[in-house]
Amino acid sequence: MNRLWPTVLTGLLALTTVAPLTAAGPASAGAPAARATDVRPPAGGPASSAATEVRVLSVHGAGPYRIGARLDRLSAAGLIDWTAPGCAGVRHAGATGAWAGVILLAFRNGRLVSVGTATVPPRSPAGASVGMSFSELERRYGRRGALIRNDAGDAEAYLVRFGSRVELFTGHPIRPGVGYFEVGPASFVERNFRQGGSC
Repeated sequence: MNRLWPTVLTGLLALTTVAPLTAAGPASAGAPAARATDVRPPAGGPASSAATEVRVLSVHGAGPYRIGARLDRLSAAGLIDWTAPGCAGVRHAGATGAWAGVILLAFRNGRLVSVGTATVPPRSPAGASVGMSFSELERRYGRRGALIRNDAGDAEAYLVRFGSRVELFTGHPIRPGVGYFEVGPASFVERNFRQGGSC
């Protein structure tokens, strides 16, 4: 179950980005086309707030999706596209606007407890992202992070602690390296990786 959920989320993100990609035309090899937010503004011009927001996913959240935010308030503000029930009081949701198809959200008891992505951008404040190897993460974070294994011993991840919150980089289901990057309270994000979901 530990490996299944990131695989499903990766598939959902891939499906939600297909329509915008085809509408924008073919992508160049290796470049995330149709991510207008990854395009830098002309020299001397102001950077748009959307361009800046979509580039960073931190333990505080991403853009308006702040850890601890209430689902009902984000919905009322038009920032939630869809929701789906999960286990043990968890509800999964999709973002709108510049973050649509980029991040997946998890709410427990109505509060945001996890923001995750299978795309690039966004990157962590340290510049880490999906697609990197665990060795690259170790070089980037040094003593701040560590490779960990789940309790079953069948999955490995790279964990960086920031007080009671974490950045967690889990493996890719097909190739070596990071396939999913998730942030939130250790009590939710790290616990779910180590122990698996409750259903």
